[in-house]
Amino acid sequence: MFRFKQFDVDQSGCAMKINTDGVLLGALAKAENPVNILDIGTGTGVIALMLAQRFPLAKIDAVEVDESAAATAARNFANSIFKTRLAIYPTSFEQYFILNTGKKYDLIVSNPPFYINALKSPQKNKQVAKHADTTFFEQLINALVVHLGEKGQGWLVLPINTSALVKSIAVKQKLFISTAITVYSYSNSEAHREIIVVSKSKIELKEARFVIYETPGVYSAQYSTVLQDFFTIF
Repeated sequence: MFRFKQFDVDQSGCAMKINTDGVLLGALAKAENPVNILDIGTGTGVIALMLAQRFPLAKIDAVEVDESAAATAARNFANSIFKTRLAIYPTSFEQYFILNTGKKYDLIVSNPPFYINALKSPQKNKQVAKHADTTFFEQLINALVVHLGEKGQGWLVLPINTSALVKSIAVKQKLFISTAITVYSYSNSEAHREIIVVSKSKIELKEARFVIYETPGVYSAQYSTVLQDFFTIF
C-alpha cells in the first residue's frame, strides 16, 4: 500500500508498480480547464487519482488491458474520495475506442509500455506492461488524433529513444509537439525520460529540463515542489 496525502494506492496484482514516470506525469499533465480526461494504461490507477485530485471538476476515464491491474485500479478508485468521478474500463484502448467512437477528451495521458524490440519478460503481465512495438505507438497516436478535442492535449512519458520515434509518428499524423520535458536523475547525468505533449493546434515548442535528485537519496527542490501536494514525505 502506497499512501498519498489524499488517497491510498494498493499495488497488488499490478506488474507495473508506482514509479517516478507515473507520478511525474500525474503531477505535470494539464490542459485548459479539462472536464473529460482519459488515462490509457492506468495500472494501479495512480495517475488517474492524481488528476482527480488536481482537477476537481473533471471526470476521469481509465483504460487497462490487464484484468488483474484493472481490478486493483477499480478497488483504488472505489476507496478514494474521488470515486464518483473515476471510471475503469478493463480493456485495450483500441477496443475502448471501438465502443466509444465519438468520445472526445480535453486531456489524454499515458505512461505506455516502453521497450521496443527488446528481450521480453517471460511473465506475460510484465511483458504487456513494459513492451510494445511500433504499431502500438502508431495506434496510440492515431487515437489521440481522433479523440482529442480541438484544444485537447496528449501527454506521454517515454524513454528518450522511444520518444524520438513517437514524435516522428505524431508529426506524420499531423499532430504538433507543443512541449518536451527532458527528465534527468541528476543535473549532470544523461537524460533517461522525456515527457512530450501533443496537440492539434500549432504551438511554439516549449522545452524544459526536470531533475529528480540533488544528491543520492535527496530529492531536488524541483521534484519536491511538484510532488508536495501528493507525497507524505514533503
